[in-house]
Amino acid sequence: MTNLISNPPGDCCARGVKHTGKAVGTITTLKARSSVSQKQVEAYITYPANKSTHTAILFLTDIIGHNTINAQLLADQYAADGYFVVVPDLFEGDAVPLNRPGDYDLPSWLQKHPTNLVDPIVEATLGEMRDTFNCQRIGAVGYCFGAKYVARFLGQGKINVGYVAHPSFVEEAELAAIKGPLSIAAAEHDTIFPPEKRHHAEVILPKTGQAWQIALYGGVSHGFAVRADISIKSNKIAKEHAYYQAVQWFDSYLKSVE
Repeated sequence: MTNLISNPPGDCCARGVKHTGKAVGTITTLKARSSVSQKQVEAYITYPANKSTHTAILFLTDIIGHNTINAQLLADQYAADGYFVVVPDLFEGDAVPLNRPGDYDLPSWLQKHPTNLVDPIVEATLGEMRDTFNCQRIGAVGYCFGAKYVARFLGQGKINVGYVAHPSFVEEAELAAIKGPLSIAAAEHDTIFPPEKRHHAEVILPKTGQAWQIALYGGVSHGFAVRADISIKSNKIAKEHAYYQAVQWFDSYLKSVE
């Protein structure tokens, strides 16, 4: 059995609070097609004020997907801080509903979206970012489900810098293979990335020779960086600081290149 540095997605991965606000980006269909599907990749894209695409972020979502206000508002925040952002549909229109019904079959859903189907979508999106949008430096953020693909593509050298929050399904070998800086935001209460998994990550990361950090946020649960109830002060503070963690990481390692 594959050794996991974080557990597979579970029930907590589809629960949370829908945030309010108006997204300023657009849903578009990218020209690229994945190698396993004739469907073109749909994505939410959002630009910084100067419209530059030079420094970009590939935003890899949780299982709730790209077409949700929570993900889009976060993408808009990254854009407001100077990054061109692309949020691809990793699930070809089959994202999990937020706070889905109790009888929703999550294990069966996961079987429909294995690595060999998601990898090509990420690959196709990165190709579009470089070829059509002329992105020169690309970082990636991964929330829950998306974190695995940040590690995978950072290991392949296809992104420059990575940030993940409350990761799920990341394999030890994927974490050990990273070839760029990686920052992790972890929740105190998280059965997907519990203390023993987090501590094991702290053993693996120094051996990569890459810059790394893990920040632990007290009093919050899995999904807090995307789906927290921000009417609760501690949740709001943790969510905001997890975002600042990401932006500071990208400002330091993606924008600032020696």
